[in-house]
Amino acid sequence: MKKIRVGLIGATGYGGVGLIELLINHPYVTIGALMAKHDINKPISAIYPHLKGFCDLLVFDPSDPDCPDDFDIVFYATPDGVGQKEASKWLNNGVKVIDYSGDFRFNDKDSYASYAARIGKAKEHADPDILPNSIYGLPELHRREIASSDLVGNPGCFAVSCILGLAPALKFGLIDSKDIIFDAKSGVSGAGKTPSPMFHFPARYEAVNAYKVTGHQHVYEIERELAGLRQSKEIKITFTPHVIPVSRGIITTIYANLLPKVNLDSLRNAYSSMYSEEPFIRVFSHGEILNTTDVRGSNFCNISLNIDSRTGKLIAISLIDNLVKGQAGNALQNMNIMMQIEETTGLMYPGSFP
Repeated sequence: MKKIRVGLIGATGYGGVGLIELLINHPYVTIGALMAKHDINKPISAIYPHLKGFCDLLVFDPSDPDCPDDFDIVFYATPDGVGQKEASKWLNNGVKVIDYSGDFRFNDKDSYASYAARIGKAKEHADPDILPNSIYGLPELHRREIASSDLVGNPGCFAVSCILGLAPALKFGLIDSKDIIFDAKSGVSGAGKTPSPMFHFPARYEAVNAYKVTGHQHVYEIERELAGLRQSKEIKITFTPHVIPVSRGIITTIYANLLPKVNLDSLRNAYSSMYSEEPFIRVFSHGEILNTTDVRGSNFCNISLNIDSRTGKLIAISLIDNLVKGQAGNALQNMNIMMQIEETTGLMYPGSFP
């Protein structure tokens, strides 16, 4: 088949280089151009030497008139506010767009405004007319819509772990939807590449802290997606993110009250029913110990189901690599679906250990 030409904006960040690592091994892709606002005119392999010999393309400024623009799909591995200003120019030329940020996770201006208020951005979307065309890019819930879309908003990394970890229990009515708690912990790479004093090695080594204890930006998309599973007007969750001194990975422990007569078999049947055909979700038995290293470098989400019989609570544990299933891998999975090729292409490998 004809090679898919990809343009990548934000190529020099963690999300960008993570996508490059995947694209260079994708049999149906050629990278048309790498773009960023930093390290212009340098080979990407000079910035990330592990790419030498695999990808040595120069990094263009996106505004450079000499930068190629003949793409089939463009990825924005950029912060909030960038993609929304530029997506239309690509869409109007028949180019599909996948955005890593929150710019297109919400398909109406009021929902976007609520989200933007949480992250301190302007409440007015730069291009509200295209929001109704955007699809929330979690394949396990929206595969059909993604397949027919030209504009996809990649989910937040915490949101992927939280939603996938709880979705079947909520969808099949096994838990009380009024008291749901997510305790999530992420590796330091979740903060991105931009330097910050609190993420320097001396500040992070052996240090664990909660942050944005109320009002984290991913709460809004988690609540909306969970409410959609129950066709409910509203679900409110308690979500506490932490940063832990590891490079990558997310572990989310989910607590919810089980409804009467729900047992471990009920849970297993629900998760099997929803996920048995999902290529990147693996459900483990009660009591199995899972580690973030089990999914490191892979596009898998590992889920452990447990019941605390003393309190009648579901304790589900969901693990992903924040830079793969939580970002670049999920984005590539979306691209495969949008381009009508096998969803697992370029992604079906176990990661690395130890």
